[in-house]
Amino acid sequence: MSTPSKTLRRVAIIMALTLVGFAVLLVLYKNKSDADRQVYRQDHERAIQVKVYRVADEDLELSGSFTGMFDPNQESKISADVQGKVRMLHVDIGDRVGAGTTLVQLDNDLLKLQLQASDVQIEGLEADVKRFTVLANAEAVQGVQLEKSVLALQAARVQRSTVLEQIQRSSVKAPFSGIITAKFTEAGGFAAPGVPLLQITDIGKLRFTINVPESEVSFFRVGDAHRISLMAYPETSVEGRVIMVGSKANPGNSFPVQYLVQNFADLRIKAGMFGSVMIKKPITKTGLMIPATSVVTVNGESSVYVVSNGKARLTPITLGRQSNSRVAVESGLRPGDAIVTDGLLNVFNNANVRIQQ
Repeated sequence: MSTPSKTLRRVAIIMALTLVGFAVLLVLYKNKSDADRQVYRQDHERAIQVKVYRVADEDLELSGSFTGMFDPNQESKISADVQGKVRMLHVDIGDRVGAGTTLVQLDNDLLKLQLQASDVQIEGLEADVKRFTVLANAEAVQGVQLEKSVLALQAARVQRSTVLEQIQRSSVKAPFSGIITAKFTEAGGFAAPGVPLLQITDIGKLRFTINVPESEVSFFRVGDAHRISLMAYPETSVEGRVIMVGSKANPGNSFPVQYLVQNFADLRIKAGMFGSVMIKKPITKTGLMIPATSVVTVNGESSVYVVSNGKARLTPITLGRQSNSRVAVESGLRPGDAIVTDGLLNVFNNANVRIQQ
């Protein structure tokens, strides 16, 4: 049973703990209040000071570099027209071959035996035809026997031609001059129609492709010749002639322009290398140019803040080619629009702004 003194001590301890807890709560509340007062809260009604740029029509001159990549003029995976065991590969990766060079030899021993059998059969049928011809002329046999022998001889000759064609196709030849760039089989493997054996690539001529914005695609014409610089050989350039201007835009809203390029004798330009074509055309039209620093990206879309009646409104735009620190605008703005160029860190859509003079 508890004595009165023990009960008093318990009460005292509980009261002390209660006072300590209350003191801790007071300290935490005070710290939170101090932190809240120190946090910056933007006043969305307060006007933000900004600098603007007045959009105006300017003369546009196409002058710049377009980066592209070299692709082989021709490239093909070589397969056999007939099936059979691979007896020998006459080439390896990196070998240069000419058109008509034998690349792979398939086993054709059985076909050669069939050819010999056809020769024997034809020899016997030719003898029969001669014999029945003499007998038919002497009316010793019916003419139908001669006709059957003649038809059998013709069929045997067709069969021989078929076997001979299969023998010729057992030698897989290069369809055009190029370099062996891949090998998919070895001696002892099995070849079948449609199964690749080798890959041959022609880089004697190459195709160089660049992507051109919609606003500048009109500057390119089939047959135009331009100099193309090589990134792998900075001091070397080669002439390319435009062979194709794209008729359909890619997902980036640009159009492919393709050049045909004659490679050097040592084939120093490889497929997959990068280059750049420098284009400079005279002034042919006007357009809108804005500072590149005024463009912001919101949800993957290029936009600017247009100031009107003291408000900054986020406006999506379509960009063209960038030249140094300026970029062409194809749609979304009009001459006379004021766009924010300085103060973008604090600006938001429909923010109140004050133009700094």
